[in-house]
Amino acid sequence: VLSPADKTNLKAAWHKLGGHGGEYGAEALERMFATFPTTKTYFPHFDLSHGSAQVQGHGEKVADALLHAVGNLDDLPGALSALSDLHAHKLRVDPVNFKLLSHCLLVTLAAHHPAEFTPAVHASLDKFLATVSTVLTSKYR
Repeated sequence: VLSPADKTNLKAAWHKLGGHGGEYGAEALERMFATFPTTKTYFPHFDLSHGSAQVQGHGEKVADALLHAVGNLDDLPGALSALSDLHAHKLRVDPVNFKLLSHCLLVTLAAHHPAEFTPAVHASLDKFLATVSTVLTSKYR
């Protein structure tokens, strides 16, 4: 459960990202593909090379979804319901991949914002991404 302090940390952290969400989302995806090559199987139609327009576009989608989630912290299941349906029923993404991407997002954010990535912010982001992962996998059951 996200505490009031977590929610404050999340909103502040997302505000600091500014217009870099898509860039960081793409970087996290590239990091995930490099570190966990099996995740590439869900993107057979993508050019997965560094800087590809398709990875950039999907990174933007990831960032937009997370921004939407941050704006709806009190109703994440409702806010992410359609995305959960898509990933569970149409795309059939292995649920572990959400955790892998979450880890890569944390690493990416820490690399770009080391001063702001305090232990408290790290914990809040980790809890948030774990909650998002849980919500996204809720339709698998």
